[in-house]
Amino acid sequence: MLVDDTSAEFHEFFERHYAGLARFSFLLTGEPDAADDLAADALVALWQRWDRFRDAERPLAYARGVVANLARERIRSATRERRRIALFWASGAQQERSPDVAAVVDVRAALDRLPFGKRACVILRHAFDLSEKETARVLGISVGAVKSQTSKGLAELERLLGAGAAGDLAAERRSR
Repeated sequence: MLVDDTSAEFHEFFERHYAGLARFSFLLTGEPDAADDLAADALVALWQRWDRFRDAERPLAYARGVVANLARERIRSATRERRRIALFWASGAQQERSPDVAAVVDVRAALDRLPFGKRACVILRHAFDLSEKETARVLGISVGAVKSQTSKGLAELERLLGAGAAGDLAAERRSR
């Protein structure tokens, strides 16, 4: 295959999947600016190994896995930074914290409260309609872990959003 053919093939893959990868990244991180960056970084990683992955069964699964790993690292870095800032300011005056609102209406806020693994499983299964097997492949975990994390994630969303809202999300997916 000529270099131009390879480039054209990757360009087609990029055009077809960039928006979905950016959306996946946004749902994982909640950061619009980071979504584009993480999707682009994942596609750069895929391009660097395109000769290996272009003939693979599922290059999109690999790209989603890279996005998930990059998002996980970004969230961890942000958490570490917040802890450093909190430690710095903890030596000063104590700040009052607002109590958490019991009834969370915003799905984005509820997703942000889920641990990364549960959030990733719920998003891949319900927003991207991936099967349990595909989700497991993307995240590099077992199908059983996907089932468990998805179930626990939905239960947590149900607790945060109320039984009706979370039930509607799951029912919408089943009706597709």
